Amino acid sequence: MSRENVMRRQKRLLAAIRRYVVFFLLIAFVISCCMLLFLHTMQTAVEISFTEKGIKTAAILTMGNVLLLSLLCTVIDALRRRFTVERPVRQIIKGAEKIMRGDFSARIASLPGIVGADGFDIIIDCFNRMAEELSGVETLRTDFIANVSHELKTPLAVIQNYGTMLQSPDLNEAQRMEYARAITEQSRRLADLITNILKLNRLENQQIYPAAKRYNLGEQLAGCLLHFETTWEKKNIDIETDIEEEVFVESDDERLSLVWSNLFSNALKFTESGGTISVTLKTEGDFATVKVADTGCGISPETGKHIFEKFYQGDTSHATQGNGLGLALVKRVVEIAGGDISVESEIGKGSTFTVKIRRAADGDIQKDT
Repeated sequence: MSRENVMRRQKRLLAAIRRYVVFFLLIAFVISCCMLLFLHTMQTAVEISFTEKGIKTAAILTMGNVLLLSLLCTVIDALRRRFTVERPVRQIIKGAEKIMRGDFSARIASLPGIVGADGFDIIIDCFNRMAEELSGVETLRTDFIANVSHELKTPLAVIQNYGTMLQSPDLNEAQRMEYARAITEQSRRLADLITNILKLNRLENQQIYPAAKRYNLGEQLAGCLLHFETTWEKKNIDIETDIEEEVFVESDDERLSLVWSNLFSNALKFTESGGTISVTLKTEGDFATVKVADTGCGISPETGKHIFEKFYQGDTSHATQGNGLGLALVKRVVEIAGGDISVESEIGKGSTFTVKIRRAADGDIQKDT
């Protein structure tokens, strides 16, 4: 049982004790008044020898006192409801109306003592947490729209400029080809951005359901790495691999291939000519650990804290083309696969991304092989 649930149970127990004490005092007061009234009536009846007039007087007096006590209890109950029920409900309604108007900064103050004992303290705590979550989501939504607008605007502006320049009749063939190539490159960048946005949106809304199957992770890593052979040869980058054999995982191979492709692409993008990229696969207990290391420019600790956030780019100059969605997509895929991803880096010395995925049980592997 969590600490929060224990605290809630303790609060409910204290609330029950308080209610018992309140009702005990109220009932003791009513019974005492009734007993005093009864004794007084008996004494009066004895004094007037139970005459008809005395009996009527005693009956009227008793009825009057009962009505008075009933009225008193009604007033006390009304006051109790006003402070312990109606007031908290009004505060909750007021806070909910602010949320409905889009004011996600609305919070409800906690109720003191017995006022918040009837479950309202739990409701208010849940309401404040909900408001805090909504506030965070609204901030992310606003940032997302701003970043999407910026990322869409940049390639569109480039396409527009080069398209205008292509209309010039004085262009030679070399210039025309250069401008057309730039338009094609920016169009591809725009298409990649839209594709990644759609993929990330579907993943976050759980519209992509993993088709888990068991397969050899080492073979998948080698296959994904070979897709970039032309790139590393062109940049004269050394590739070092240390891939353990017969490491099987049970996951969606299509989604995980997206993870490796993004990590390899980033490593090649940020590693200068003559650098080195290493890929290792080792088993650590129940997990398969993949490390992708490069000798590139590296990232600062501050960048490392935000590198898996949507549209965050450590290269603020945008000198290296990207849309800041690749690593956010990678993190989401790894989380869906039940794994974990982390990064270690140092400026000027490169970065190492570590992905841990739960591997298939040894017994199942032997049965398939």
